Amino acid sequence: MSRLKMAVVGVGALGQHHARILSELDRVDLIAVADTNAETGTRIASQCHTQFVVDYRHLLDKIDAVTVAVPTALHLPVASDFLLRGIPALIEKPLACDFQQSEKLANLAEKCATILQVGHIERFNPVTNVAATLCGFPKYIRAERLSPYSFRSTDIGVVHDLMIHDIDLISQFVESPIASVEAFGVSIMGDHEDSVQARLKFKNGCIADLTASRVHPTSQRSMQLWSASGCVEVNFMTHEVIRYSPSETLLHGTPPIERARQPGTNIERLKRDVFGKFLNVTKPDIPHTDALTAELSSFVECVIEETQPVVGPEAALCAMQIAGMIIDAVAAHRWDDLTDSIAA
Repeated sequence: MSRLKMAVVGVGALGQHHARILSELDRVDLIAVADTNAETGTRIASQCHTQFVVDYRHLLDKIDAVTVAVPTALHLPVASDFLLRGIPALIEKPLACDFQQSEKLANLAEKCATILQVGHIERFNPVTNVAATLCGFPKYIRAERLSPYSFRSTDIGVVHDLMIHDIDLISQFVESPIASVEAFGVSIMGDHEDSVQARLKFKNGCIADLTASRVHPTSQRSMQLWSASGCVEVNFMTHEVIRYSPSETLLHGTPPIERARQPGTNIERLKRDVFGKFLNVTKPDIPHTDALTAELSSFVECVIEETQPVVGPEAALCAMQIAGMIIDAVAAHRWDDLTDSIAA
């Protein structure tokens, strides 16, 4: 198979970009896009020079692979129809509404011997691979993922909407089972949690603090990874990585504190020497690649070459399991009880 006949089911805020990119890939023929909104579907189909269908089931015998970008509540029924036909599927994150539904999709893909990739796009962000090569064995991680309220993905909370990205990345960086989870959060705009703070403790001793909010004035996607070799700062939005590591002068020379205590020491000069002389500051070059294009290209290659995806069901289930533990911890932290205690 040298070219794939593909379709995109769901061409809303994210699915329309799936369609655009797939329509431009050399090894793909975008056969159709499907959406329940005829106006949106027709417009995207026209832009991508393909056809529009309202009912995705009309495509089941016409395509080789599909990307599913419908609301999370529909992931299980929609993706199941394709997997049962042996049609490889890329499903946008999260895999499904909860761990149980996610497990059903994973089991179905295994039973049908069909490729299932999950859209954890940060795995394809060029800064991720760079950070992974620099961070060593992390012992502490801090992740922040903040954004203004978008009025999309309202069928899930911020844990599955935003925090799931960092859960997945941290699981890959740490490679250790979870020992415990602590979390609290608050619902502001609707029925689901909109702001959450979580602490993950891993069995190898690593601790990770995660902050996610979709009710924030500005957007931020960042992570710090601390290990014995130093600290790596990652900015997923600006595609920047900075590594701070001890220099040979700091490791083997006179400690800065001792230098400061010596008579006549120029303290201001010492301050300027912290970064550069005592701490090396490294800013590696980051490849200029689009993460979504890389993700979709990787999926196409997996289908054509019949190889395993970068983010398959096992990794997605791991992220969903941790996400479920965080959501349970949030539910157990009763803000009304806290208010009653303060009032008393």
